[in-house]
Amino acid sequence: MSQAKYASIDAVVPEAVQALLQQDKKLKVWVNKIGALALPKRQSFELVDALARSILYQQLHGKAADTIVKRLEALACESVFSAGALARLSTAEYRSVGVSGNKAKALHSLADVAFSGGLPGPRQLMKFDNDTLIKMLTPIHGIGAWTVQMLLIFRLGRPDVWPIDDFGVRKGVQIAHKMAVMPTPKEMTAMAEKFWTPHLSLAALYFWRIADLSKLPAVKSTVKVSPQGDTEKRVSPQGDTEKRVSPQG
Repeated sequence: MSQAKYASIDAVVPEAVQALLQQDKKLKVWVNKIGALALPKRQSFELVDALARSILYQQLHGKAADTIVKRLEALACESVFSAGALARLSTAEYRSVGVSGNKAKALHSLADVAFSGGLPGPRQLMKFDNDTLIKMLTPIHGIGAWTVQMLLIFRLGRPDVWPIDDFGVRKGVQIAHKMAVMPTPKEMTAMAEKFWTPHLSLAALYFWRIADLSKLPAVKSTVKVSPQGDTEKRVSPQGDTEKRVSPQG
């Protein structure tokens, strides 16, 4: 996903980014490199489809998962997966398009929960807090807290989600704060309260990007923040070559 999605030459640095810079001074050098990121906006989506795709993409590289999903869409005759289609397909049919047996079981489990009324509806998705939604969805086979947290950040646009077990976020924290080893979940919780609350999702976006940048050649880029919050960005002649690989692609 291109950096341009989150920052542009004429962008105004969001107040949330300025707040992070005030709370965590060590982020300043990274904001200069990355630019002003913005929290993803809330999307309109079908929960069964979103969870099914999360299951399908688990532990697979993007291209391989894309191929399997397209094959499954063709098999199910649906571009938006429904509980009916997920339940109708047999394990053998799932396996025929590259879906593992364990994921087929998870998709059947998701369909069963949907049919039983165990999934939150659109109003509940808006109303319930993060912990409540995690408790509601994680009993589904194949759905863990991390999967729900990605839904909360990238589909619902929640600002206060902190995926303490995510490798990329922990690696980004380690790099930014120059720690000898990656912080433990307990340390992640303590640091979140000190540095990044209540903008935890935005902080996670930065730490994912920081972890990615540690693998890429350096790209000269600066962002100057005026007292009014305006930005001026200069990029090297190589252009916008930085990429952030988020859990949502």
